[in-house]
Amino acid sequence: MPLPNKNFHNNVFINCPFDSEYDPLLRPLLFTIAYLGLNPRIALETSDSGETRIEKICELIKSSKYSIHDLSRLKATRKGEFYRLNMPFELGVDYGARRLSSSRLRTKRFLILEARAYDYQRALSDISGLDIKPHGNDPIKMVQTIRNWFVGTVGLRNIDGPRVIWYRFNDFASDFNAKRRAEGFSRDDLNMMPIPEYVRFIESWIRSRSNVP
Repeated sequence: MPLPNKNFHNNVFINCPFDSEYDPLLRPLLFTIAYLGLNPRIALETSDSGETRIEKICELIKSSKYSIHDLSRLKATRKGEFYRLNMPFELGVDYGARRLSSSRLRTKRFLILEARAYDYQRALSDISGLDIKPHGNDPIKMVQTIRNWFVGTVGLRNIDGPRVIWYRFNDFASDFNAKRRAEGFSRDDLNMMPIPEYVRFIESWIRSRSNVP
């Protein structure tokens, strides 16, 4: 089923690794996007067995004005391991949607991330010249990079500074873990929590701190 496009201007498609090693970056990334008043959209949010993953990704790209593509895991880390090509492939789909469309998709904006500056050029030289932002695998740097891009490039205004957002994320994480454990969630339950459920907890926590009905 196609995703609704009514929130196109607030949706942010996230193209990133899905593994436990990336989790320390993904959680503050999701929190920062929600803190900015935007809607994080990610392939893991749906599990329709009747729809292929690429179909889900294309619908997410079509329904999101903004995208964040993290290419920090392109390189194989051990002998015999293949390069991880899903992230650059999804970037290509998104870039094509923006460049070749005659619709509002031409207004799409995207941020490309990597771990260290210029690493991507060894594997994806076609995008040389684009403004790629390194996050250094540092959660604080991730928050700063996401926040500053939406302020400096997209034009969001009256946004708290990166350090404030990072402190708020840590407040949320502490509250989230304490309340969920009190409700009977185990550590494994929390680590395997579906992304939509986790995002709903983020949004509820932010509303409770901002007195939004």
